[in-house]
Amino acid sequence: MALVPYEETVGVGLQRFHKPLATFSFANRTIQIRQDWKQLGVAAVVWDAAVVLSTYLEMGAVELRGCSAVELGAGTGLVGIVAALLGAHVTITDRKVALEFLKSNVQANLPPHIQPRAVVKELTWGQNLGSFSPGGFDLILGADIIYLEETFTDLLQTLEHLCSKHSVILLACRIRYERDHNFLAMLERQFTVSKVHYDPEKDVHIYKARKRNLREDL
Repeated sequence: MALVPYEETVGVGLQRFHKPLATFSFANRTIQIRQDWKQLGVAAVVWDAAVVLSTYLEMGAVELRGCSAVELGAGTGLVGIVAALLGAHVTITDRKVALEFLKSNVQANLPPHIQPRAVVKELTWGQNLGSFSPGGFDLILGADIIYLEETFTDLLQTLEHLCSKHSVILLACRIRYERDHNFLAMLERQFTVSKVHYDPEKDVHIYKARKRNLREDL
């Protein structure tokens, strides 16, 4: 959600974010993601959580063919692009300021016959929800989107709006701070949550969530 430009002087660990292209191989295709750290900061680089979630999707953990999916806080769009290549109909979302950049990556990496399955659309959490059908998605995807505490309430409201009782949420994140645990606790009040994957090399967890069944709470 935050579009934070960073200073040019960065440590070795951040140098990869300054590269104009990040190259990956998913769904038997080479994907080249354009990055623009200087202009758009965290929204315009590929974070490890997006790579881990894309890998998890490619492993076949969820059925994507014909699935209606939405990616929240998509940034560069890697996860949504991979989901579309694997057969999903994907709405790839972010704030208005990041949309043109996001569209350029989606269009550059999806062949013409797949592009109709991917729609780039503005979504500011907790705000323009009326343009999204309640419970309209089978799968909600998010990679490294729970790092700003002031967005947690809006994010939960957005998840609640987009989910039906059959929807699955997959959130990939690195647990860095107490606030990350706080978000998971907030999520568990409205959804049943389980950890379904962990990548020890990248220290990224994937959590699966579903709307709580009223019977579970009785």
